[in-house]
Amino acid sequence: MYSIVSVEELQSLNPFIVVGCGGGGEKFSNLDGIETVGFVDDDVKKHGNVFCGSKVSSSLIDAIKENKTVKSVAIMLPIGAEGSALKYAVQAIDNGKNIVSSFRSLPLKENTSLLNFANEKNILIKEIGPRLDVIKDIFGVAPLNCCETLPKISYKPKASIIFVGGTSQECGKRTTTRLLGKEAIDRGLNAAIISTDEMGLEQPVNLNFRAGSLSAMDIPSAILGAIKHIEENENPEIIFVEGQSSLTEDGNPHPRGLSAAILIGASPDATVVCHRPNHPYRHPKGIKKEITAIEAIEPTKVIGLSLNLRNSSDLDLKEFESKNKLIAVDVYNNGASKLLDIILNYLGIEK
Repeated sequence: MYSIVSVEELQSLNPFIVVGCGGGGEKFSNLDGIETVGFVDDDVKKHGNVFCGSKVSSSLIDAIKENKTVKSVAIMLPIGAEGSALKYAVQAIDNGKNIVSSFRSLPLKENTSLLNFANEKNILIKEIGPRLDVIKDIFGVAPLNCCETLPKISYKPKASIIFVGGTSQECGKRTTTRLLGKEAIDRGLNAAIISTDEMGLEQPVNLNFRAGSLSAMDIPSAILGAIKHIEENENPEIIFVEGQSSLTEDGNPHPRGLSAAILIGASPDATVVCHRPNHPYRHPKGIKKEITAIEAIEPTKVIGLSLNLRNSSDLDLKEFESKNKLIAVDVYNNGASKLLDIILNYLGIEK
């Protein structure tokens, strides 16, 4: 009833004032046939500037007064700004303007009072929704709501961040992350461990959550938020982040986005790649292809290998070292000391 399904619907509501001078506001104003006459944003640094050809105001009410032809207000704010979005929607209705909202800014079905208010004022209120109806048509099932819920954050860690990735699922990432953290702590480093799997229950671990329970859009925020939380509370020198799945594994492409999202959120200073030769039920493409994928996605450096020899106890680690030009370690049987030495040497930390 309230969902926008075509750009023609939006064109009929021209001209607009757009609330939000970010990606959403720019995309909306650039839609075919959309006429934007003004912008509003809460960021004082943007006030008075020109954005997408129109002046940015600090007040929606002032912008409406300055633009007598405006018919509608488009609210294009990010997740986490629902309070501001609701404020602007009430102001728009009070001033007799139609509303177009993004589902990220102001999900209409969660704001029945606002819908009632708009109906009382005879104001048209519409939402650019997540189009889950299309997914339901394809699969016969879809989430009830958009799965993206966390606010976007920007944070630069003070600690060194080490990402532990791998060539497949069940290749040793959880064990390697934990043993690296334990070795660092045993050496007197203030180290922290972030586990991203529901099985990450063994100590040491500072935070444990299942990244796969989140949408791919939320995972980088969750990783950054976890790093920020640990730094604010424990001030670590080094943080080890457990990856999930693989960027390249054959046969099961679905978790690859999960792996990429964790890597992007961690934005690591250095990376360790885990590999399980002769995996009995996974199909890794191999160490070199995983390294290429990791270093293509993030400006990080793969500096060591952790080999899970459960199905290949007779293999020689030196063969892997020679082939990949990296030190290879069996942390399960031999500990993580050698691998940590490589990491600390790369980071320039003496312990």
